[in-house]
Amino acid sequence: MFNSLSSLQIVEIVGLTATMIYHQIASYRERSYTAPPGKLVTTADGKVRHLYTKGTGDITVVLDASLGGVEGYLLIDELAKLTRVCIYDRSGYGWSESSFKPRTSQQIVNELDELLTITQIPPPYILVGDSFGSYNMRLYAHQFPNSVRGIVLTDGLHEDAMLSLPIDVGLLKAFFTISFGFVSIGAALGIVRLLGTLGIFELIKPELKKFSALDRQYVKRSFYSARHWLTMGREMWNLDTSGRQLKVANNLGVLPIISIKSQTFLRPLLGIKFLSLAAADRVRDKIHLDLLKLSTNCQQVLANHSSHFVWIDRPDSIVTAVTTLLED
Repeated sequence: MFNSLSSLQIVEIVGLTATMIYHQIASYRERSYTAPPGKLVTTADGKVRHLYTKGTGDITVVLDASLGGVEGYLLIDELAKLTRVCIYDRSGYGWSESSFKPRTSQQIVNELDELLTITQIPPPYILVGDSFGSYNMRLYAHQFPNSVRGIVLTDGLHEDAMLSLPIDVGLLKAFFTISFGFVSIGAALGIVRLLGTLGIFELIKPELKKFSALDRQYVKRSFYSARHWLTMGREMWNLDTSGRQLKVANNLGVLPIISIKSQTFLRPLLGIKFLSLAAADRVRDKIHLDLLKLSTNCQQVLANHSSHFVWIDRPDSIVTAVTTLLED
Protein backbone atom coordinates (compact mmCIF):
# COMPACT_ATOMS: atom_id res chain seq x y z
CA MET A 1 0.00 0.00 0.00
CA PHE A 2 2.76 2.44 0.95
CA ASN A 3 4.36 1.99 -2.49
CA SER A 4 1.47 3.94 -4.05
CA LEU A 5 1.81 6.84 -1.61
CA SER A 6 4.10 9.83 -1.92
CA SER A 7 6.65 10.63 0.77
CA LEU A 8 4.55 13.60 1.89
CA GLN A 9 1.44 11.42 2.28
CA ILE A 10 3.39 8.89 4.33
CA VAL A 11 4.68 11.65 6.60
CA GLU A 12 1.12 12.97 7.02
CA ILE A 13 -0.21 9.51 7.94
CA VAL A 14 2.59 8.87 10.41
CA GLY A 15 2.15 12.34 11.93
CA LEU A 16 -1.60 11.93 12.34
CA THR A 17 -1.17 8.47 13.84
CA ALA A 18 1.40 9.77 16.32
CA THR A 19 -0.90 12.67 17.24
CA MET A 20 -3.81 10.29 17.88
CA ILE A 21 -1.66 8.01 20.04
CA TYR A 22 -0.34 10.98 22.01
CA HIS A 23 -3.90 12.26 22.52
CA GLN A 24 -5.17 8.89 23.77
CA ILE A 25 -2.27 8.49 26.22
CA ALA A 26 -2.64 12.05 27.52
CA SER A 27 -6.42 11.67 27.88
CA TYR A 28 -5.98 8.43 29.83
CA ARG A 29 -3.46 10.04 32.16
CA GLU A 30 -5.80 13.00 32.77
CA ARG A 31 -8.72 10.72 33.59
CA SER A 32 -6.62 8.48 35.82
CA TYR A 33 -4.32 10.88 37.63
CA THR A 34 -5.80 14.39 37.45
CA ALA A 35 -8.38 14.94 40.18
CA PRO A 36 -11.06 17.59 39.59
CA PRO A 37 -10.72 20.67 41.82
CA GLY A 38 -14.34 20.40 42.98
CA LYS A 39 -16.98 17.77 43.71
CA LEU A 40 -18.39 15.21 41.30
CA VAL A 41 -22.13 15.02 42.00
CA THR A 42 -24.53 12.39 40.66
CA THR A 43 -27.91 13.97 39.89
CA ALA A 44 -31.37 12.42 39.57
CA ASP A 45 -30.88 11.57 35.89
CA GLY A 46 -27.82 9.49 36.79
CA LYS A 47 -25.38 11.97 35.24
CA VAL A 48 -22.20 13.10 36.98
CA ARG A 49 -21.69 16.86 37.15
CA HIS A 50 -18.78 18.87 38.50
CA LEU A 51 -19.19 21.77 40.91
CA TYR A 52 -16.31 23.76 42.38
CA THR A 53 -16.61 26.18 45.31
CA LYS A 54 -14.00 28.41 46.89
CA GLY A 55 -13.96 31.19 49.48
CA THR A 56 -16.31 32.00 52.35
CA GLY A 57 -19.19 34.42 52.80
CA ASP A 58 -22.88 34.76 53.46
CA ILE A 59 -23.56 35.54 49.80
CA THR A 60 -22.50 33.07 47.11
CA VAL A 61 -21.43 34.15 43.63
CA VAL A 62 -22.71 31.64 41.05
CA LEU A 63 -20.97 31.91 37.70
CA ASP A 64 -22.40 30.52 34.47
CA ALA A 65 -20.07 30.73 31.52
CA SER A 66 -20.32 31.33 27.80
CA LEU A 67 -20.42 28.79 24.97
CA GLY A 68 -17.50 26.58 25.94
CA GLY A 69 -18.52 26.99 29.53
CA VAL A 70 -15.22 26.84 31.47
CA GLU A 71 -13.92 30.38 32.01
CA GLY A 72 -14.91 30.25 35.68
CA TYR A 73 -11.59 28.52 36.42
CA LEU A 74 -9.80 31.71 35.41
CA LEU A 75 -12.00 33.91 37.63
CA ILE A 76 -12.61 31.92 40.78
CA ASP A 77 -9.39 32.83 42.65
CA GLU A 78 -9.97 36.60 42.52
CA LEU A 79 -13.70 36.36 43.21
CA ALA A 80 -13.08 34.00 46.15
CA LYS A 81 -11.20 36.84 47.88
CA LEU A 82 -14.56 38.61 48.15
CA THR A 83 -16.98 35.84 49.15
CA ARG A 84 -17.87 32.24 48.42
CA VAL A 85 -17.84 31.43 44.69
CA CYS A 86 -19.48 28.52 42.90
CA ILE A 87 -18.62 27.51 39.35
CA TYR A 88 -19.79 24.39 37.58
CA ASP A 89 -19.25 22.56 34.33
CA ARG A 90 -22.44 22.48 32.30
CA SER A 91 -23.28 19.04 30.92
CA GLY A 92 -20.72 18.07 28.28
CA TYR A 93 -17.98 20.40 29.53
CA GLY A 94 -15.04 19.82 31.84
CA TRP A 95 -15.64 16.98 34.27
CA SER A 96 -19.43 16.91 33.72
CA GLU A 97 -20.91 14.10 31.66
CA SER A 98 -22.87 14.85 28.51
CA SER A 99 -26.65 14.78 28.60
CA PHE A 100 -29.04 13.71 25.87
CA LYS A 101 -31.50 16.38 27.01
CA PRO A 102 -31.68 19.56 24.87
CA ARG A 103 -29.00 22.11 25.65
CA THR A 104 -31.44 24.96 26.27
CA SER A 105 -31.46 27.62 28.96
CA GLN A 106 -34.46 26.05 30.70
CA GLN A 107 -32.76 22.66 30.89
CA ILE A 108 -29.53 24.26 32.12
CA VAL A 109 -31.39 26.20 34.84
CA ASN A 110 -33.09 22.98 35.96
CA GLU A 111 -29.72 21.23 36.21
CA LEU A 112 -28.09 24.13 38.06
CA ASP A 113 -30.88 24.40 40.63
CA GLU A 114 -30.72 20.64 41.25
CA LEU A 115 -26.95 20.86 41.67
CA LEU A 116 -27.16 23.73 44.18
CA THR A 117 -29.86 21.87 46.12
CA ILE A 118 -27.96 18.56 46.30
CA THR A 119 -24.74 20.25 47.41
CA GLN A 120 -26.63 22.40 49.96
CA ILE A 121 -25.34 25.76 48.74
CA PRO A 122 -28.02 28.11 50.10
CA PRO A 123 -29.04 31.52 48.75
CA PRO A 124 -28.71 34.45 48.54
CA TYR A 125 -26.82 34.39 45.25
CA ILE A 126 -25.14 36.95 43.05
CA LEU A 127 -25.34 35.53 39.54
CA VAL A 128 -22.63 36.17 36.96
CA GLY A 129 -23.63 35.28 33.41
CA ASP A 130 -21.13 35.54 30.59
CA SER A 131 -22.47 35.78 27.00
CA PHE A 132 -24.79 32.74 26.61
CA GLY A 133 -24.57 32.29 30.38
CA SER A 134 -26.47 35.57 30.71
CA TYR A 135 -29.55 33.81 29.31
CA ASN A 136 -29.30 31.12 31.95
CA MET A 137 -28.74 33.51 34.84
CA ARG A 138 -31.64 35.75 33.82
CA LEU A 139 -33.98 32.79 33.62
CA TYR A 140 -32.76 31.53 36.99
CA ALA A 141 -33.43 34.95 38.54
CA HIS A 142 -36.92 34.98 37.04
CA GLN A 143 -37.77 31.53 38.40
CA PHE A 144 -36.17 32.00 41.83
CA PRO A 145 -36.45 35.74 42.55
CA ASN A 146 -36.20 35.34 46.33
CA SER A 147 -32.84 33.59 46.00
CA VAL A 148 -31.05 36.23 43.92
CA ARG A 149 -29.43 39.38 45.33
CA GLY A 150 -28.10 40.74 42.02
CA ILE A 151 -26.79 39.88 38.55
CA VAL A 152 -23.63 40.70 36.60
CA LEU A 153 -23.96 40.29 32.83
CA THR A 154 -20.67 40.23 30.92
CA ASP A 155 -21.34 41.12 27.29
CA GLY A 156 -24.69 39.41 27.70
CA LEU A 157 -27.27 38.46 25.08
CA HIS A 158 -30.83 39.63 24.59
CA GLU A 159 -33.34 37.54 22.72
CA ASP A 160 -35.04 40.34 20.77
CA ALA A 161 -31.93 41.02 18.71
CA MET A 162 -30.71 37.41 18.67
CA LEU A 163 -34.00 36.15 17.23
CA SER A 164 -33.98 38.72 14.40
CA LEU A 165 -30.38 38.74 13.24
CA PRO A 166 -29.54 40.40 9.89
CA ILE A 167 -28.53 37.96 7.18
CA ASP A 168 -24.78 38.56 7.41
CA VAL A 169 -24.69 38.07 11.19
CA GLY A 170 -26.98 35.07 10.88
CA LEU A 171 -24.52 33.53 8.42
CA LEU A 172 -21.70 34.19 10.88
CA LYS A 173 -23.70 32.37 13.57
CA ALA A 174 -24.30 29.44 11.20
CA PHE A 175 -20.60 29.34 10.34
CA PHE A 176 -19.65 29.01 13.99
CA THR A 177 -22.29 26.33 14.59
CA ILE A 178 -21.00 24.21 11.71
CA SER A 179 -17.36 24.84 12.57
CA PHE A 180 -17.82 23.41 16.06
CA GLY A 181 -18.70 20.08 14.47
CA PHE A 182 -15.57 20.09 12.33
CA VAL A 183 -13.37 21.09 15.27
CA SER A 184 -14.84 18.21 17.29
CA ILE A 185 -13.34 15.87 14.69
CA GLY A 186 -9.98 17.58 15.11
CA ALA A 187 -10.32 17.21 18.89
CA ALA A 188 -11.10 13.50 18.55
CA LEU A 189 -7.98 13.07 16.40
CA GLY A 190 -5.83 14.89 18.96
CA ILE A 191 -5.11 17.89 16.76
CA VAL A 192 -6.61 20.41 19.21
CA ARG A 193 -4.50 18.96 22.04
CA LEU A 194 -1.37 19.16 19.91
CA LEU A 195 -2.07 22.80 19.07
CA GLY A 196 -2.74 23.55 22.73
CA THR A 197 0.51 21.87 23.78
CA LEU A 198 2.36 24.00 21.23
CA GLY A 199 0.91 27.16 22.82
CA ILE A 200 -1.49 28.15 20.04
CA PHE A 201 -4.16 29.24 22.54
CA GLU A 202 -1.74 31.73 24.11
CA LEU A 203 -0.59 32.86 20.64
CA ILE A 204 -4.16 33.69 19.63
CA LYS A 205 -5.00 35.25 23.03
CA PRO A 206 -1.76 36.45 24.68
CA GLU A 207 -3.82 37.71 27.64
CA LEU A 208 -4.19 34.09 28.77
CA LYS A 209 -0.59 34.19 29.98
CA LYS A 210 -1.58 36.33 32.97
CA PHE A 211 -3.46 33.36 34.45
CA SER A 212 -1.72 30.48 36.21
CA ALA A 213 -0.64 27.43 34.21
CA LEU A 214 -2.89 25.20 36.35
CA ASP A 215 -6.00 27.31 35.73
CA ARG A 216 -5.24 27.43 32.02
CA GLN A 217 -4.84 23.65 32.01
CA TYR A 218 -8.31 23.22 33.54
CA VAL A 219 -9.70 25.20 30.61
CA LYS A 220 -7.60 23.49 27.95
CA ARG A 221 -8.47 20.04 29.27
CA SER A 222 -12.11 20.58 28.34
CA PHE A 223 -11.30 22.03 24.91
CA TYR A 224 -9.20 18.98 24.06
CA SER A 225 -12.32 16.79 24.22
CA ALA A 226 -14.57 16.21 21.18
CA ARG A 227 -17.68 16.28 23.39
CA HIS A 228 -16.79 19.83 24.45
CA TRP A 229 -17.09 21.07 20.86
CA LEU A 230 -20.18 18.98 20.19
CA THR A 231 -21.80 20.54 23.27
CA MET A 232 -20.93 24.01 21.98
CA GLY A 233 -22.62 23.12 18.71
CA ARG A 234 -25.71 21.80 20.51
CA GLU A 235 -26.01 24.93 22.66
CA MET A 236 -25.63 27.12 19.56
CA TRP A 237 -28.15 24.99 17.65
CA ASN A 238 -30.68 25.50 20.47
CA LEU A 239 -29.89 29.19 20.92
CA ASP A 240 -33.15 30.36 19.34
CA THR A 241 -35.13 28.00 21.56
CA SER A 242 -33.31 29.41 24.58
CA GLY A 243 -34.07 32.93 23.37
CA ARG A 244 -37.79 32.17 23.17
CA GLN A 245 -37.64 30.75 26.70
CA LEU A 246 -36.17 34.07 27.90
CA LYS A 247 -39.23 36.05 26.79
CA VAL A 248 -40.67 35.56 30.30
CA ALA A 249 -37.59 37.06 31.98
CA ASN A 250 -37.75 40.65 30.73
CA ASN A 251 -39.04 42.28 33.90
CA LEU A 252 -36.85 41.62 36.92
CA GLY A 253 -38.32 44.46 38.96
CA VAL A 254 -35.80 46.38 41.07
CA LEU A 255 -33.16 43.65 41.02
CA PRO A 256 -29.66 45.22 40.89
CA ILE A 257 -28.03 44.40 37.55
CA ILE A 258 -24.62 45.47 36.25
CA SER A 259 -24.24 44.95 32.51
CA ILE A 260 -20.62 44.97 31.33
CA LYS A 261 -20.21 45.94 27.68
CA SER A 262 -16.97 45.18 25.87
CA GLN A 263 -15.43 47.78 23.61
CA THR A 264 -15.78 45.58 20.53
CA PHE A 265 -17.12 42.15 19.62
CA LEU A 266 -13.92 40.64 18.21
CA ARG A 267 -10.44 41.98 17.76
CA PRO A 268 -8.52 41.32 14.54
CA LEU A 269 -6.87 37.90 14.77
CA LEU A 270 -3.09 38.31 14.99
CA GLY A 271 -3.54 41.84 13.68
CA ILE A 272 -5.29 40.64 10.50
CA LYS A 273 -8.68 42.15 9.63
CA PHE A 274 -10.09 39.36 7.50
CA LEU A 275 -13.76 39.77 8.52
CA SER A 276 -15.94 42.83 8.74
CA LEU A 277 -17.70 42.59 12.08
CA ALA A 278 -19.33 46.01 12.03
CA ALA A 279 -22.76 44.39 11.63
CA ALA A 280 -22.12 42.21 14.69
CA ASP A 281 -21.20 45.30 16.71
CA ARG A 282 -24.44 47.01 15.64
CA VAL A 283 -26.42 44.00 16.86
CA ARG A 284 -24.46 44.08 20.12
CA ASP A 285 -25.28 47.78 20.60
CA LYS A 286 -29.00 46.99 20.34
CA ILE A 287 -28.58 44.06 22.73
CA HIS A 288 -27.02 46.28 25.38
CA LEU A 289 -29.79 48.86 25.09
CA ASP A 290 -32.35 46.10 25.67
CA LEU A 291 -30.41 44.70 28.62
CA LEU A 292 -30.70 48.06 30.39
CA LYS A 293 -34.50 47.61 30.39
CA LEU A 294 -34.43 44.35 32.35
CA SER A 295 -34.65 46.12 35.69
CA THR A 296 -35.30 49.58 37.07
CA ASN A 297 -31.95 49.19 38.85
CA CYS A 298 -29.72 48.30 35.90
CA GLN A 299 -26.49 50.08 35.03
CA GLN A 300 -24.04 49.63 32.19
CA VAL A 301 -20.26 49.53 32.64
CA LEU A 302 -17.89 49.80 29.67
CA ALA A 303 -14.93 47.41 29.64
CA ASN A 304 -12.40 49.43 27.70
CA HIS A 305 -9.78 47.60 25.61
CA SER A 306 -11.86 44.42 25.76
CA SER A 307 -13.31 42.11 23.14
CA HIS A 308 -16.32 39.87 23.76
CA PHE A 309 -13.99 37.73 25.90
CA VAL A 310 -14.22 40.07 28.90
CA TRP A 311 -13.16 37.28 31.30
CA ILE A 312 -9.77 37.18 29.53
CA ASP A 313 -9.29 40.82 28.51
CA ARG A 314 -10.75 42.61 31.55
CA PRO A 315 -11.43 40.18 34.42
CA ASP A 316 -10.97 43.11 36.81
CA SER A 317 -14.22 44.63 35.52
CA ILE A 318 -16.10 41.50 36.61
CA VAL A 319 -14.46 41.54 40.05
CA THR A 320 -15.34 45.24 40.44
CA ALA A 321 -18.97 44.63 39.46
CA VAL A 322 -19.32 41.79 41.98
CA THR A 323 -17.70 43.98 44.66
CA THR A 324 -20.25 46.74 43.94
CA LEU A 325 -23.20 44.34 44.33
CA LEU A 326 -21.77 42.90 47.55
CA GLU A 327 -21.40 46.37 48.99
CA ASP A 328 -24.94 47.28 48.00
